[in-house]
Amino acid sequence: MKPEELPAHDEYGRLLEDRGVWRQAITLEAAGELTARWLEGGSSYQPGHFAPGFDTETIPLAAALAELNRNGLFTKESQPGILTDSAAQREYVTGFCSAGTARELLALSTRTELVTVAHAPGEASNAAIPVTLAGTEVTTVLGSSENPVDEAQIRDWADETNDALALLLADSWYVEVLDPVWGRNDVLLPAVLQALKGAGQP
Repeated sequence: MKPEELPAHDEYGRLLEDRGVWRQAITLEAAGELTARWLEGGSSYQPGHFAPGFDTETIPLAAALAELNRNGLFTKESQPGILTDSAAQREYVTGFCSAGTARELLALSTRTELVTVAHAPGEASNAAIPVTLAGTEVTTVLGSSENPVDEAQIRDWADETNDALALLLADSWYVEVLDPVWGRNDVLLPAVLQALKGAGQP
């Protein structure tokens, strides 16, 4: 096959050229920077996100999430707060980080209303904190560790990024931070950013 005949995108519409830079990302800082670029529209590839871009509900959060990624939290999932007659969401953000950063984010639960669940490397914990309701039905929960623990999970991350980053994520802390107030959007992300900046201080 000639070079000009090679596919430019994968089966999810993600640009393969953007995927290539993830092969070189071997630190949480590098993964955070690439995620920030994706959130700012500079990339169409994000590991584990099987679409070229993020959901429309993430648009108002994108700039703040990019800043979190540049300050020590390689984010994995998030959602805004929503409160309507038919649906409700608690704002939350999850991601991978160092032990020191996990301590700072856990400390948010001691000085604010925010709730942080921190999962140690290798931990396969499961809980169910409701964060999304459709009517009265719980459709999304937090509380489960997302660290790649078993061989299949590590291989999935390696296939999406590279072996070194997959192993690093397996050895990183995974944190989930949520605002317990349904529909609120002006507290969580600024508080998380402040905690991240505190973790970066000597």
